[in-house]
Amino acid sequence: MILFPAIDLKDGNCVRLVRGLMEQATVFNEDPAAQAKDFVAQGFEYLHLVDLNGAFEGRPVNAGAVEAILGAIDIPVQLGGGIRDLATIETWLAKGITRVIIGTAAVKNPALVIEACKKFPSRIAVGLDANEGRVAVEGWAEVSDLTVLDMAARFQDAGVSAIIYTDIARDGVLEGLNIEATVALADAIDIPVIASGGLSSIDDIHRLIAANCKGLEGAISGRALYDGRIDVAAALRLLKDAA
Repeated sequence: MILFPAIDLKDGNCVRLVRGLMEQATVFNEDPAAQAKDFVAQGFEYLHLVDLNGAFEGRPVNAGAVEAILGAIDIPVQLGGGIRDLATIETWLAKGITRVIIGTAAVKNPALVIEACKKFPSRIAVGLDANEGRVAVEGWAEVSDLTVLDMAARFQDAGVSAIIYTDIARDGVLEGLNIEATVALADAIDIPVIASGGLSSIDDIHRLIAANCKGLEGAISGRALYDGRIDVAAALRLLKDAA
């Protein structure tokens, strides 16, 4: 199981939001590449990146910061935010992104996911962000009528490498991962699931391991890492020992 440190990019800075609200952004580092290097130095092996401006605008906005990060580290990187067409996917993969995350476009244009998976096997993930079980899009500014399970089922046989499941209500507020909903999703589909939103302490790591769910690929942590709420070495050791 992988613990992914998160770098969310807004206006070129490394920030954290509260429940996806852009007006509630806290800047943690004005040098995202330095932050990425720090995560590598701490022992993390896979980075989670989000272009927040891109998620709202529907196109890459923080490309300069992403490219600086790619030039600074040598661990795998997954990227979401503003990725709405094959050309953008191809561009990011060519620049060194390991895996792209399709969010809004997966809801509004599921054919894109299917086509991308065929063209770039094992390099396409889907981001499902839920508000009370319903999938949110456009940087969480809109909520669709689709449930997370409905949406995930659409891609069951598409070749999606992972689903990043975020509980919006818990994102950035350190209330703990929604383990129950995440495990229910992982048990219902054959696609690996990554938990996101609310990871607050090493207790969440223990709960992930205790769930003993083979479909869980890992979890994403943001604010808890920046706030120093997690002993990174201990958390990574726990996950390694549980593997």
